[in-house]
Amino acid sequence: MVPAAALALLAAACSSTAATGADAGPPRPGGTLTIAVGSNPDCLDPQQAGTNASLNVGRQLVDSLTDQDPNTGEIKPWLADKWESNADSTSFTFHLRSGVTFSDGTPLDANAVKTSFDGVKALGAKSLLGLGYLASYTGATVVDPQTVRIDFSVPSAQFLQASSTMSLGILAPSAYQKTSDQRCQGDGLIGSGPFVFDSFKQNADVVISKRKGYAWGSSLWQHQGAAYLDKVDYKIVPEPGVRTGSLLSGQLDATTEVQPVDEGQFQGNGFSENTRPNPGIVFNLHANTTKGVLTDEKVRQAVSKGINRQEVTDTVLSPNYKPATSILASTTPLYADLSKELAYDPAGATALLDADGWVPGPDGIRVKNGQRLTASVVFASVFNQSQSVLELIQQQLRKIGFDLQLQLHTNTETLQLQQSGNYEFLWYNVTRADPDILRNNFSTKAGNRSKLQPGNPLDAQLDQEASTVDNTVRKPAAEQAQRLIVEQAYAIPVFELTQVVAVGEKAHAVNFEASSRLQLFDTWVS
Repeated sequence: MVPAAALALLAAACSSTAATGADAGPPRPGGTLTIAVGSNPDCLDPQQAGTNASLNVGRQLVDSLTDQDPNTGEIKPWLADKWESNADSTSFTFHLRSGVTFSDGTPLDANAVKTSFDGVKALGAKSLLGLGYLASYTGATVVDPQTVRIDFSVPSAQFLQASSTMSLGILAPSAYQKTSDQRCQGDGLIGSGPFVFDSFKQNADVVISKRKGYAWGSSLWQHQGAAYLDKVDYKIVPEPGVRTGSLLSGQLDATTEVQPVDEGQFQGNGFSENTRPNPGIVFNLHANTTKGVLTDEKVRQAVSKGINRQEVTDTVLSPNYKPATSILASTTPLYADLSKELAYDPAGATALLDADGWVPGPDGIRVKNGQRLTASVVFASVFNQSQSVLELIQQQLRKIGFDLQLQLHTNTETLQLQQSGNYEFLWYNVTRADPDILRNNFSTKAGNRSKLQPGNPLDAQLDQEASTVDNTVRKPAAEQAQRLIVEQAYAIPVFELTQVVAVGEKAHAVNFEASSRLQLFDTWVS
């Protein structure tokens, strides 16, 4: 069913198109940004949220200990002026800036940070992202009112980047007097961020407003003091056509999740597009190496060679999307360019399969000892174009004699299949601006989606990458991990997901932070 709010937007969207405006001049405070998101937020609490719609709201409500430069990946001051870690990256000490308060007036001090981190840990699996960041967290110690030490049981170099994310954003102690479900709906959601929660109407909108007196923004932001906008009104509009039409008609100032087919409508005529590839693991076919034909390394390698990634982006997506050149996106710190290893090579795929004893059957699909060369891929429609991408890959792989079967499931079903290991290929991406996301998904001590055996060479590189914040050590380990994953085809990279936000003539500086989530502190409307 189409929500009433979306129907109203659609009716208005058919009436007019936006006009081109003059130069808006310097930023000015005031006004409301009306922006569409493509789904109902699953939870507004940034410590629990997992979907883009939720994270794009939650980022505005909480501050983090650090921030991450989207261009360089460097970790910069925010709530913490400075920090240090011990030699084996099991302990991190943060020195907090003074004068910071939560929106309920209480101070953001070392005790509040401890309470917040303990609160994330207590959430367990409800903290979809924080659970991984704090997997080996043993506790926080209040050294003095402005100094807090965070301790881990094993080396956790990834934590410094994790401290910049909204999933570890700091909530007030009073927030934990509410249940986790209450916080998901905004009840008691008290942060120190530049905006505060106003209202959440299911399947309609979320409204946040400026935090008056805010004066402790990230060192990376373009201005200091309070945010420019008085309010942000996130309209929940699942239908891509409604979002597009509503922006064209002036009913919206901006929209997230612009579909590739609609991008051309926002290139000129007073409109603009802000884009940023998501860092982290690219969309990929992640192989369960214990299932069917995927136990054969040569088969997995042939599948990788048989995929024409450039054709995928050219045909189904748009120039805003890049063919994968590693298992990590090019915006991820310590990314390694493996484009040569991921080149389209159908002749090479055919040679591998021929040498491996797979011969063409009567329908063109190869067979070996009575077994067909086939595997299924489990996927959910989290990204609107996933099915179209997979259908094209299916066609490409038939040319080398491989039968890819598509299995569409709900998000919940897909998660259950992933957790049970009952899949051959798993189709997904994961956003994180740190190479440690590989350890989360490939290590036999963590997600192990490839179902590898402990003690394999990849584990050693992932452990090394996690052992120190020193990039002279982390970089070669992260690069070797990427190379092993690609060369062994434990997962087969396809394309980099890109966030595409279309912006009308009245909205300015609708920015992204390092994890490709919206950062609206510097945003303003004319």
